[in-house]
Amino acid sequence: MITKVRYYIYLRDVLILALSAFGGPQAHMAMLFDLMVDKRGYLTEEELIELNALCQILPGPTSTQTITAIGFKIGGPNLAYLTLLIWITPAVSLMTAAGVLISTLSANNISIEFTKFIQPMAVGFVSYAAYKISTKVVKTYVGIVIMVIAAVLSYFFSSPYIFPVILIAAGGFTALNYKKQPKEEKVKIDIKWANFLLWGGTLLFAAALGGVTDSLPVRLFENFYRNGSLIFGGGQVLIPLLYTEFVEFKDYLTSEQFLSGYAFVQSVPGPVFSFSAYIGAIANNNHGVLGGILGGLAAAIGIFLPGTFLIFFIIKIWDGLKKYRVIRASLEGINAASSGMVAAAAILMFQPIEVNTVNIGIVIATMCLLLFTKLPAPFIIIGGLIAGFII
Repeated sequence: MITKVRYYIYLRDVLILALSAFGGPQAHMAMLFDLMVDKRGYLTEEELIELNALCQILPGPTSTQTITAIGFKIGGPNLAYLTLLIWITPAVSLMTAAGVLISTLSANNISIEFTKFIQPMAVGFVSYAAYKISTKVVKTYVGIVIMVIAAVLSYFFSSPYIFPVILIAAGGFTALNYKKQPKEEKVKIDIKWANFLLWGGTLLFAAALGGVTDSLPVRLFENFYRNGSLIFGGGQVLIPLLYTEFVEFKDYLTSEQFLSGYAFVQSVPGPVFSFSAYIGAIANNNHGVLGGILGGLAAAIGIFLPGTFLIFFIIKIWDGLKKYRVIRASLEGINAASSGMVAAAAILMFQPIEVNTVNIGIVIATMCLLLFTKLPAPFIIIGGLIAGFII
């Protein structure tokens, strides 16, 4: 049993991650390996990889679900909820404040040029994560082939629904080889449907309430809860979908405001899904600063809640499911495909960046710092921000 003192240490570690984890869910995984596995030993490499792969199959913010699942594994639902709260609060607070500020000062020409080095640095973080994860989970020729195929498919098919299809197909392929897995005594799986019904019930209730109310915060909650229930693939998939819905279709904010927020979220630690708070704050800022804060909170709660309900439902039966050889055999394919998707994400993230010697050099330099030095990630990011101010 983990003591209360260690709970405190664990939550402190979560806060450190919330204040220093830059680069999106793939980069977050590298930091989770370093802190949660290598330094603290809260769980094994295999357990972390399994949890991450499990969260990849579900809709919602992958890194948030993974770190929440770690809290559940260590200390049950209460610690998991505290983990979620501590993990999202800094990013949501910063992005809400940014939304209120940019909306209030929209008539002024606000420069965010100082963040120009952050995006290629984020690509460097993701590339490092792809390298580190692949070296840990891909150990057979079959795994290598699956990783390459998953990377190619992830790159050429931009639909968010391709991600669960790839993972399920890869897991199904290696599951055919289940007889090589050692037999374990099976246990009866007691499926508790409460969190699944809570997820579905909230989705239907929010949709109905949003359809009959004129309250913008309620509609924001409904809009983002629906997005959080349907988006697979993490923050990189979230951004273009939010642009289509809230800029082009609903006109809640301008293209310039959206792009300013996107640049800013690259320099904010924590989950990329916190970008929803920025949109909510701008959308509801006609009612003043408090209105902007309310809009940011409604959007943030909406985007994070469905993924939390779903991971709480799945993780309670996961240990029982792993007793089955078919499930264990499928993990080889799921883990290999997941590493291929991370590699594809690094390439996709680099495409919007201007291809020049400086940006390529920043990507390579970031990877080298992560590979060959023990320089903490926050210092690397702070260095990039300072360079952006100076140059």
